[in-house]
Amino acid sequence: MPLLNFRDPASVADPRSDRIRPGILFRSAQPDPVADAEIVGELHAHGIRVVVDLRSPDERDDDDWSAAEAAGITVVRAPIVPDDTDAIAGPGITDLRTSADLGRFYADLATSAPTAVADAVRAAAGPGAALVHCAAGKDRTGLLVALLLELVGVSDDKIADDYVRTAAALPEILAALATRHRIALNDGAAGDEGDGTPGRPVVSAPLLQAPREAIEVFLETVRARHGSAEDFLLGCGVEAAAIDGFRAKATTEAVIEATVEAVTEATAEAPSTTATAVPRPAFSATAAPRPALSASPSPCRPAGEPRS
Repeated sequence: MPLLNFRDPASVADPRSDRIRPGILFRSAQPDPVADAEIVGELHAHGIRVVVDLRSPDERDDDDWSAAEAAGITVVRAPIVPDDTDAIAGPGITDLRTSADLGRFYADLATSAPTAVADAVRAAAGPGAALVHCAAGKDRTGLLVALLLELVGVSDDKIADDYVRTAAALPEILAALATRHRIALNDGAAGDEGDGTPGRPVVSAPLLQAPREAIEVFLETVRARHGSAEDFLLGCGVEAAAIDGFRAKATTEAVIEATVEAVTEATAEAPSTTATAVPRPAFSATAAPRPALSASPSPCRPAGEPRS
């Protein structure tokens, strides 16, 4: 069957293609039950050359993407699970009660898995279009896509527009997850906490939703702790060349032309007798500093620490 929750974030987050080219970055839920010929054809039709699988080893099967790999599509496994299980601060996954809790949890989760985050960004920066997915295509996929969209200057409001689109697909996604793992999630209704019936895992309500506030708080928390998505990713070990590479293939002609014009003007205004270093263009869409939300226990570099 086709991939659930499959879409190009640019179609929602940037429908006029002001910031990001369409056909560069895709997102979805996991293949259900495995990638078959129909899914492989879907990937080829969209020019997808790499699949970034953010699931843990316990969540995936060896043959989930075997048909895609046999067809020449690269699969990068970058499990966003804590490198150190004690690294996540704040509310635990079973203690989430609000949308803001979920957003801060996303920030803690990304911070606790720098190696996987870095591997995923490098893969997305490579040649061809990339598909990013986790199990539902909402949480881990959502935070990674948000970071990539922020890199090219998509506003928080538009990033949230893309994130909440998953809500419409959640009933089908949750049913597929329950079937695959032979469990019933809560009462079987998206957004409702269960009654604690033995054998029926109780999942916090925000995890069964796609609340707009969650992704907005995630982005605010990243900036409060690290300064920007770019600084956060550099602290996770992503090379500046990989970030520049993603921007080079993802940014639209309008952004490129504006950047070239700005660099040309800056160079022309510089004194001719002095060599002037023109800074790399800032792509963050944030117009003003955000309030600090919390301190980070992150192995990634906090804001203000010099780059190595």
